Amino acid sequence: MSLGSLETGSRRELLFSPLYLRNIVMDVPLLVTLLAVNGLGLVVLYSAVGSNATLLLRQGVRCLIALTAFLLVAQIPPRILRLWTPRIFFFGLVLLVLVILIGDVGQGAQRWLDLGIVSFQPSELLKLAVPMMIAWFMHERRLPPTFTELLVLILIIVIPALLIARQPDLGTAILVVAAGGLTILLSGVSVRVITVLGLLGLGSVLPLWQFMREYQRVRVLTFLNPESDPLGAGYNIIQSKIALGSGGLFGKGWLNGTQAHLEFLPERSTDFIFAVIGEEFGLLGLLLLLALYLVLVGRGLFIAAQARDTFTRLLAGAVSLTFFFYVFVNAGMVCGLLPIVGVPLPLVSAGGTSMVTLMVGFGMLVAIQGNRIILVR
Repeated sequence: MSLGSLETGSRRELLFSPLYLRNIVMDVPLLVTLLAVNGLGLVVLYSAVGSNATLLLRQGVRCLIALTAFLLVAQIPPRILRLWTPRIFFFGLVLLVLVILIGDVGQGAQRWLDLGIVSFQPSELLKLAVPMMIAWFMHERRLPPTFTELLVLILIIVIPALLIARQPDLGTAILVVAAGGLTILLSGVSVRVITVLGLLGLGSVLPLWQFMREYQRVRVLTFLNPESDPLGAGYNIIQSKIALGSGGLFGKGWLNGTQAHLEFLPERSTDFIFAVIGEEFGLLGLLLLLALYLVLVGRGLFIAAQARDTFTRLLAGAVSLTFFFYVFVNAGMVCGLLPIVGVPLPLVSAGGTSMVTLMVGFGMLVAIQGNRIILVR
């Protein structure tokens, strides 16, 4: 039966049926770019972990799991995503409370839930659930949000951010706030509201400073003057700058990075892998990676501009801009332009939970774009 022969009512049902979902459009530019970034990440990671094939294989499995999640989410109609958003958000809050009560402690932080087979960070789920919840809340309402609606949106951001900061995980809490804040900005708030929120943010600096742990305060002070403690708190950023500077324009070559292989560079497979790329592949290698990132962000913003309703438009824009914010924070941290907050380089750093979360976000973009094309047909 052809789609054109159906009546309007049954046509909408067919669009979301399992039979028709087999014909959903895959966003080829987005998929190819994601595979390119993941491939580059595996190449760099092999060097960063000292040519350890076991660790590389483990990361490869994580990439396959993330790709599978991407392909599965890409088949979910945005209408279903919107209906499930409140459940996902409140489920995430419940998981954050469970982390505080029974979560595993590692390196002085209580961030993980151990399910026996696998451990994961529930805070990663909120990176997507918060912008989804804001987009869901504004879907049936006029933009921009009223003052009362804005207060509700702020609560949607603040509650999970405080629970995550309690773990403590200030880096992820900042990313959750950024994801929610960018979604609010996309809703069309006025310059006056942005100014007021900015002033409130500045006013919260002193209370936040009192709330921060001692090591977090040291990170901020070290950012202002790394040379004040070159063998202690300032060691990481100093070694990172050395690695970046020594790479020059073309780099020292793959597997030839002295800062990484002689173990001067800390956390070289996670937070500081950007410095490994700079040392081994030089400025040109970094520019190639940043160009791939810009393609992903640009494609996501294009999908957001073409979206057909408030929920998909806000969600696609938030996913794209939040991804850009992740890249900006990690690169700025490694270059010494921002304090060290423990944010991994997206789709490149070792780790599974963060990669799966990011790929699920891009899967949502593909679902939004595919649904738009189906509706046009």
